[in-house]
Amino acid sequence: MLLLLLKAPQQSLRLPLEAAPAESAAETTGSGKVTVYMPSPAGLADKLAEGFTAKTGIEVEQFQGTTGEILARLEAEQANPVADVVILASWSDGLSMKADGQLESYTPTNADKIVDGWIDADNELFGYSASAVGVIYNTTVFPTMDADWSELGNAEYKDQLAIPDPEKSGACKDFVAGYVTNNGWTDFEAMAANGMKVPGANKAALEAVTTGEVGALVAGVDYNAYSSKAKGEPIDIYYPAGGTVVNPRPAMILKTAPNMDNAKAFVDYLFSDEAQELVAKAYLLPGRSDVKCDSRSNLEDIPQIKPDWEKMMAEASEDSAKVNELCSANNG
Repeated sequence: MLLLLLKAPQQSLRLPLEAAPAESAAETTGSGKVTVYMPSPAGLADKLAEGFTAKTGIEVEQFQGTTGEILARLEAEQANPVADVVILASWSDGLSMKADGQLESYTPTNADKIVDGWIDADNELFGYSASAVGVIYNTTVFPTMDADWSELGNAEYKDQLAIPDPEKSGACKDFVAGYVTNNGWTDFEAMAANGMKVPGANKAALEAVTTGEVGALVAGVDYNAYSSKAKGEPIDIYYPAGGTVVNPRPAMILKTAPNMDNAKAFVDYLFSDEAQELVAKAYLLPGRSDVKCDSRSNLEDIPQIKPDWEKMMAEASEDSAKVNELCSANNG
């Protein structure tokens, strides 16, 4: 159940989808199409597309992939742009697109309700949702687990650790950069020396834990864990006391958008009551500060590392490559 918390008066109210109030561009009848590039979860992407089309009459053409796949496709299409709206699982990658001058400035509907810090000063990145990474563990291997990041190099976790490939997972990439800029390399070096494996991107890495191939996933994306646990998989998740990076997932309008008005309407829709309820049901953190959910940890319950996004952006790719090198060297 999603709770929409209204600050005054102090009470909570759940708005069903059919009762969502009218909201500017996303409520108007449109035509044509909008092309959206969006990362997982696929079920959420499909529901957002269906909901937007039902409200506006505008068809949504999608490309779904990892952050790395989306960025590669954008690069391949530079000479002939196709995408109108791009959503990534990495705020730092969104900032890189901004630095390259690729993004259109816009003030979406409900911008005043967006979580503090989840919209940039120039209104080019809109954090419509967020994820965080934690330690996902197999409860048949470790019935309980609460080790901090610095303790994962201990002998009890020898050959029991995996990490998503940070060169493929945007959320893991930003966590690595955030952790290293705050704490240095000592803990990652210890985990790598402890036999930490890199099975692949988020899906493959989580599967290594659910099957018991390893006991714990370092920097596992939280919404995947909550979803798998709800399906009965023997896993659980916690956020180490040392803090994690909460990663807003930026929605961005490209300056080259062939369907600019429809792109703006789609971004408006992302911050509607209906879309934010879909976000919460997908186990992501909602992008609006007045929206809470009871099916996962809320933002205020997660110990956080304060990210220096500009610094992280500058070194995220290099840090991700180093994690792979460390793990390869210790497993090779």
